Amino acid sequence: MRNRVGGFVIIVALLLVMAPARAHHSVPGQFDTSKPITLKGVITKVDWINPHIYVYMDVKESNGTTVAWALSTLPTAMMRRAGLTKETLQGKSGEEVTINAVPARDGSQHLGWINKITYADGHSFSPTGQ
Repeated sequence: MRNRVGGFVIIVALLLVMAPARAHHSVPGQFDTSKPITLKGVITKVDWINPHIYVYMDVKESNGTTVAWALSTLPTAMMRRAGLTKETLQGKSGEEVTINAVPARDGSQHLGWINKITYADGHSFSPTGQ
């Protein structure tokens, strides 16, 4: 009986440890890396949170309307190690930036993953190293 209880405890512990790993999805699993897009607009907000930072950006469409995009990137710890802060990621207020991204695989409108941000002064940041 004692061995069964011990085995049950080990199985439950393993399942609890594995749950977070199963919940996290890879970039290609959530975003369509075969369909890169380029967005030009103004970063309006940066949510410096885990598990991924979100960058919100207003993009002017060809018909003149403005569309809000939510773009995900790496976790805060990885950005800090790269020397970036929320303020450096956001750039100057009102500054137009170009973001190379990939759209959501599930078809969610105006949702993507950042491959590269290029700021008005020419400097850029690429969480994917591209």
